[in-house]
Amino acid sequence: MEDRKQTSFTFEIDNFWDKEALIRSPNFFSGGCQWFVDVYPRGCGIEDHLSTFLCVANPESLLLEWKRRAILSLILLNVSGKRLYRTYRDGPPCKTFCAQFPAWGWADAMPLEMLQENGFMEKNKLIVQVNVQVVEVVDEAEVTGKETLDVNGFQVLYSEVGQVTTIFAKHPDVALNFIPKSQLVKTVYMKLLMFLIEKLNKPPRSFIKNELSNARMELIDLTKAGFKLDWLKEKLDEISLERKKANGDGSLSSYGFRVQELEEQVKNLNLKLDTEKVKSAKVLSLEQTVSDLRDELSKEKTRSTTTTKDVLEGVIRSWEVLDYPDLSNEEVG
Repeated sequence: MEDRKQTSFTFEIDNFWDKEALIRSPNFFSGGCQWFVDVYPRGCGIEDHLSTFLCVANPESLLLEWKRRAILSLILLNVSGKRLYRTYRDGPPCKTFCAQFPAWGWADAMPLEMLQENGFMEKNKLIVQVNVQVVEVVDEAEVTGKETLDVNGFQVLYSEVGQVTTIFAKHPDVALNFIPKSQLVKTVYMKLLMFLIEKLNKPPRSFIKNELSNARMELIDLTKAGFKLDWLKEKLDEISLERKKANGDGSLSSYGFRVQELEEQVKNLNLKLDTEKVKSAKVLSLEQTVSDLRDELSKEKTRSTTTTKDVLEGVIRSWEVLDYPDLSNEEVG
């Protein structure tokens, strides 16, 4: 069984205000693996704040599908031991580290302006204290693909951790006023949000009218649930505008797109016309054949009538030559 005692690690940063690049601590051991702390003296993503991150060292050396759930805290001190800042307020958070997400941190750990105040930092030295208590260790390939991690209060699949983390990194207040409390409902809404973001990443011209209407309805539902999605609404509005321009705004690009559409329609109509012409040619050929047959039939009828008449006249003349009596004038005795 793993030792679940808390591990405290402290390191000092000399000449702090002279530093600009990333500062990395030495490695320390806890929960069956090594860790280190990254400190960004000029911020990471937020330039006016000190940023700190706790990271698993050499994650590739761990077994496949490894996982560490740990309660962690990070405290900043001056040389006198005075606490300048701590990274939690309502109790230390429990975070899950894994191959997909081997680090957790605070991009806005402490405002730089606060560090610069008189008496805060002594002798240009900052002391960083990290407390880690590993509460769960997984070192076997026992993850089924359906296990979830907690990301800012939302349970998400391992494969979705990166995407959800990116959402919160870019929009920290996106779920600040989220209403549902059920984890199942929260998971469903987060999936809907991810699907909508993925959908709106398509090229504007690839959207059809119904897709944009459905996307707007989904955005309304997510907003009603408490997500703050002004940034996503702006993107949807931009896509709608681009699509309208593509359908005819008088610009050269829209004209080119419209010409392409018309050329495609003309091409399809020409194909249909050629097909109809072939059909028409066959009909005309059949009509001509019928007409020819009718003419031939008429000729045959005329020829047949003439031949019959000639035969009868010949018979009558033969009777007259032989002087047969006219039977029609004889009396019956």
